[in-house]
Formats: sequence, structure tokens, C-alpha cells
Amino acid sequence: MMTDTLNWHEITCPNDDYTVRKVPQQCKLPVYIGKNHHGHCLFIIELEGDHSAFFNKKKASVHGITVDLRQYGKAQRFVLSLQRLIDKDIFESLCLSLINSICRISDSSVALANSIEHLNRWKAFLAGKKARKLSPEEIRGLFAELHFLGGLVENYGVCEDEAVESWEGPQGLHQDFVMGNTAIEVKSLSGKERGTVRISSEDQLEGLVDNVYLKIFRLATAEEVPSALSLNDKVRKIETLIKSPDALEAFTNKLALFGYVPVDEYDTPKFLVADENTYTVNSEFPKIVRSKLPVGVMKVRYELELHRIERFLTDNTIDLGGNNEPNS
Repeated sequence: MMTDTLNWHEITCPNDDYTVRKVPQQCKLPVYIGKNHHGHCLFIIELEGDHSAFFNKKKASVHGITVDLRQYGKAQRFVLSLQRLIDKDIFESLCLSLINSICRISDSSVALANSIEHLNRWKAFLAGKKARKLSPEEIRGLFAELHFLGGLVENYGVCEDEAVESWEGPQGLHQDFVMGNTAIEVKSLSGKERGTVRISSEDQLEGLVDNVYLKIFRLATAEEVPSALSLNDKVRKIETLIKSPDALEAFTNKLALFGYVPVDEYDTPKFLVADENTYTVNSEFPKIVRSKLPVGVMKVRYELELHRIERFLTDNTIDLGGNNEPNS
């Protein structure tokens, strides 16, 4: 993976039009960074042939970035222009990931289609409020939710449309997954977190449905183990499970709402699911819930001692209702 920086600060601002410099990465097609006379940072892919019809049909619209196709002699240039300098670090991550996605492509038509598709994956992210890198805790949390999402399709036989629709964690709703009359809150633990799990609100364990479960995945960091997966690996694996275009679009949008985009930083660490436990959250389960809070108390956070909730453990099966049974 490419970890080079793109040094726009070394490029002088021209009096008119724009100035470019070829990027150091060895790509099949010419790739440049530059600045225009407004001082905006540019990212440019040079294409052979005329791609105007395709570009006008598929053109991506991205918050904070102007996307253009310009004639350059007999060639055309696919140009991204950053509007606000304050977003340069995010723009740089976008450009580096775009370089990585098209670097081995020599066909200009394929490179343009790939670039526009790549931009669309960033679109919701750049338009949202989470335009920043995920913290280590958020990376583990998203990995665990994706692991459960994949399990719905692979182990329970839930169709991908229904599985993606059930994933409500990115939207900030009470539980991470809601399907029919069942809600599941998913948590991750690292190797350092042995005995407790954090509950971050008074709503997480209070369901508006009859069946509520707490699902805990213990993640071990295992960089050298072939079967270990990074967050980027896990996203790609889930994408291979999703055959429906509508479900794939919904999945991409929810990833963006969570704050995920496929940058190189998420190629590490690599995780193995070392253990998983499922708890039935019934009326006797120890929890703090909104309906029983004293007047004036809000934004509650607390931790559960795992050894004190062992009697609520299940055999890791979850009642999803209907005919969804886990595969043996």
C-alpha cells in the first residue's frame, strides 16, 4: 500500500490556469497534483481518448470538491479541485486511496469509471459530520458490527438486503441491529479488556421490541496470521457477500455514516475473533434504562462486569423470528 504524502505546499500558485507536478508513484496512467490560480489543491489523472459522454452521464458530485473533465491537447484530464484548504488532510487521503485504486490500470475508460465509483464511496463521508479518521476503539467497534452483519448472511441465511437494512448502528439508533421483534447490541473487547464491557447510554439495553441481546466479540490482534483481517479486509469481504446493487449502495452509505472510507491506515491492525458471547437481556438483566431513570438524569454511561452476568449467557444463537435458524 502507498503511504507517500502529496506535497501541494511545494507547488507555487500560478497567475492564471494551473500548475502541475507528476506524483512519484509509478502508475500506468499519468497522475499529477497541482494548484490553480485560486490556490486550490488539484488532483489530476490524464486520460487518452474522449470520455465526455461517459463523464457527463456518470459525473460524481462531492461536497467540497469540484469534479471536472478538461481537454488537454489530444488527451483529457480528470480533475479534482479542493475548495477549502482546511480539508486538505482528508483530500490527501482520498487522493492517495484513489491512486492506489487506479495505479495498475492502463485503460483510460476503466480508470475513469473506477475513479468515479471511488468518489461515490467517499461522497456521503465528505458530506457528513465524521470527516476524520476513526479511533482504535471505533475501528474495533465497526469491525465487530461488520462481523455480525456477515454472520447474518452466512450463518443465519438472512438475505443481504434485509441484513443491511437491519444494521442501525451507523444511524445512532438505540441498538446496532434490529430485525423484526429482535434487537442486538454488538460490543467488541480487545485483549486488554478482560472483565468489563462499556454501555454508553441508557438506551442501548432498553429495547422497543420483545427480544434484546448483547453480543460481545473479543478481538485479538494477529498481524502475522494469514486468516486475520484488517478493517479494510472485512469491508471487502462483506461486499463480496452483497449481490444486490441496492443493498450494496445502502451498505456503502452506512459505512460513510459511521465515518469509514477505504484509506490505507485501516490496513492495520489485523484482527481475529478470539471469542464471542451472547447474552439475553431480559427483565432480570442488570442494566440502567431510560424508562427507570430519575427525573433530570441523562447521558448515562456504565460498565458491566462479565463474570456477574454469566447466567444470562446463551449458546450464541439468536431468535430472529420467522425461519431464520443458524447454520450448524
